[in-house]
Amino acid sequence: MNLQRITLSLVLLTFIWQSPVTTAQRQPTRPNILFCFADDWGRYASIYATLEKQPSLNQIVKTPNIDRVAREGVVFRRAFVNAPSCTPCRSALLSGRYFFNTGRGAILQTAQWDAAIPSYPHLLRDAGYHIGETYKVWSPGTPNDAPFGAGKYAYEKAGNLPNNFSENVTEMVKQGQSLEAAREKIYGQVKANFDAFLADRKTGQPWHYWFGPTTTHRRWVKGSGKKLWSIEPDSLKGKLPPFLPDVHEVREDVADYLGEVQAYDAYIGVLLKRLEETGEMDNTLIVISGDHGMPGVTNGKCNLYDFGTGVALTARWPNGIKGKGRVIDDLVSLPDLAPTFLEAAGVSLPAGMNARSLLNVLRANKNGQIEAQRNWVIAGRERHVAFANENNLPYPQRSLRTPEFLYIRNFKPERWPLGYPVTVTDTTTPTQQELEEQTYAAFADMDASPTKAWLVLHRNEPQWKRFYDIAFARRPGEELYDLRRDPFQMNNVVADPKYANDKARLSAQLMRVLTDAGDPRVTGEAQTFERPPFTDPSPQQPQRRASQ
Repeated sequence: MNLQRITLSLVLLTFIWQSPVTTAQRQPTRPNILFCFADDWGRYASIYATLEKQPSLNQIVKTPNIDRVAREGVVFRRAFVNAPSCTPCRSALLSGRYFFNTGRGAILQTAQWDAAIPSYPHLLRDAGYHIGETYKVWSPGTPNDAPFGAGKYAYEKAGNLPNNFSENVTEMVKQGQSLEAAREKIYGQVKANFDAFLADRKTGQPWHYWFGPTTTHRRWVKGSGKKLWSIEPDSLKGKLPPFLPDVHEVREDVADYLGEVQAYDAYIGVLLKRLEETGEMDNTLIVISGDHGMPGVTNGKCNLYDFGTGVALTARWPNGIKGKGRVIDDLVSLPDLAPTFLEAAGVSLPAGMNARSLLNVLRANKNGQIEAQRNWVIAGRERHVAFANENNLPYPQRSLRTPEFLYIRNFKPERWPLGYPVTVTDTTTPTQQELEEQTYAAFADMDASPTKAWLVLHRNEPQWKRFYDIAFARRPGEELYDLRRDPFQMNNVVADPKYANDKARLSAQLMRVLTDAGDPRVTGEAQTFERPPFTDPSPQQPQRRASQ
């Protein structure tokens, strides 16, 4: 009788252990995390053409691998950076904090990582993850106490040709290689660096790999969009945003940029293929994004308009994301990725994070707005390069983005938003090529480019002057845009009485968020970002000013 009871008990215990409920309650395997993060890549991917109501660049660019991740996972329609400049954007993303809460990480030049601020890669490492990176993570440089250390976790020995696709392919072709052979050499380096990273992990060890190519960062070879990717510049006619002159020179510049986007997509294809070959696709959380909008063009990089802060964001993780091809309308900010990665890995969040994990959004099996409270994001900027304004002073601004409005507060409207309009050449009538080479100093917070040179060259022509002013002129202390009627933010309605209540409400909300978050710009410490170490004690002074 006792033997029968023991046998029955063992049978019951076996049944309970194998029951579906108990199995479902067990902790799943911690996912690998592949984060593809391109320098200066905004919201440019062909998947977005299906989500837009107006003609756009996404109808021309072809990104099958990014689109695949979106079709097999989710795509975020309203993802934004916290700062449209590489270092503060990355500081916010790596820490899960607003950029102004990252110490000297809030600027580009003279930046230094605050070792007291936890970064999510180090937290993953401490939790047993094998971590590694290829190419750009945080700049300038990567000191020992910064995320991933001073090259300690870098996997780049196979080469860095992917960082400058058009330049390197063009040079290899000049040396006698075929276009296809040049492409494959670059793709081979992407694969070899990733393989070296995978080879260093321990058996069964989860990993996090940061892939950060800079090919979408200027410069790229003029005419390469057509020559290397068959992107006809004039196919962009009627598809440029209305704040850009719809002329051939600008269309060619944008087409060349879209070619670099397609190179980035090809790199992602290499990584996806390796995951399939290793059998790790399903338990890898793949996230793809970029650190701000297009460089060297109006309203892009270093601007708080959507063209500067809006970015692509897609994610795939069959073992963790519910549904396929979902389109998410929540307003999300890239710092939200830090707590997302940590929560997915089962790692506790450190104190001081301003961001919120997206894991619930990823797990919700529906489209549209998932979490009602995700209906706003903030962004901001102090400065980009050191010598843009006199005495190395910043151009401080903050913004609040909701589904209906974009509200911007420019704290120092007497300064130049993109830097001084300094004289860039001694030539009486500079050519387009001369300006392309020399516009680095003028309006220094816009990268030198054919588009920038064209705007400067045609600034006194009546039909084009307004495009120059949109890009470079001083801006009022407040800006308000009704996105329902003005999706490209062309008409500032801040002085329109019809919007008085909206302006007051949004202004109050922005200031409340900034105050609660401890932004020095609004908490009585506004001089924090206007003196050393945030400003260079020996700033480079601008050259002579041009007539304005």
